[in-house]
Amino acid sequence: MSVQPNPSQRAKEDLGIRLRDIRKDARLTGRALAEVWDWHHTKVSKIEHAVTSPSDDDLQKWCHACKADDQLDDLVASARAIESMYVEWRRAWRFGLKHNQRTRNALHERSKLLRIYEPGLVPGLFQTAEYATTVLSRVIEFNQIRNDLDEAVAARLDRQRFLYSGDRRFLVVLEEQALKTRVGDAETMHCQLDRLLVVMSLPWVSLGIIPAMSERKIWTSAGFWIFDKGTVRVETPSAELTITQRGEIAVYEKRFAWLQEMAVYGVGTKNLVRRAMEEL
Repeated sequence: MSVQPNPSQRAKEDLGIRLRDIRKDARLTGRALAEVWDWHHTKVSKIEHAVTSPSDDDLQKWCHACKADDQLDDLVASARAIESMYVEWRRAWRFGLKHNQRTRNALHERSKLLRIYEPGLVPGLFQTAEYATTVLSRVIEFNQIRNDLDEAVAARLDRQRFLYSGDRRFLVVLEEQALKTRVGDAETMHCQLDRLLVVMSLPWVSLGIIPAMSERKIWTSAGFWIFDKGTVRVETPSAELTITQRGEIAVYEKRFAWLQEMAVYGVGTKNLVRRAMEEL
């Protein structure tokens, strides 16, 4: 099975294809474009095949030589978005987990619709203090980063105020495994599951759970959050992806809609949660 490029790599490839089309529309060969600016003859090919990322200056010269100056601003914006799309966790955590938790507040605050999919854990907005403490302590231990656990937990819990303030809606889909992944001791899990029962009663929260043995329309994937229609965040073991390209966002929106179709709601959700509590 071939390895699929991550969203940031696909975005670089899309930008390269777009630049190639601009060059071809101008009836310039790659070598001819390189000669205009005295570039190495391989530079154009490397940019078009996403081997090299173009600088703002490269894009300005590219557009000027191809008489496409009207496309420059959009190209620069796309290139800068790609650069900020893929953030390694170690770089994001260099000031500690507290800082990383707080940097998420602005996006939560300005968003009116949050669509959340989590396959194996309860999302941070619904976590109890004990559950959050266990999760974040494991993050610190595994990645060997500065221990600011108490401050990080406080910052995560502070973000839960967005559940109760403003005119927001939360559409959440969990896999049943998220109810059974043991985080902390039995008491911690029992309190966390009880917290889910409370949260799902909020009129602005829609919580669906996909039963483990249900027939699948689409398979599990990494968890992701869709903020309104402008941003998707995906967490991987090594990095966080921030996706802002409309075409990419549409893929996640379709995936979320299919996941919603497989989930149970209302009484079905409560039964799954209560069953998990009994199994403790």
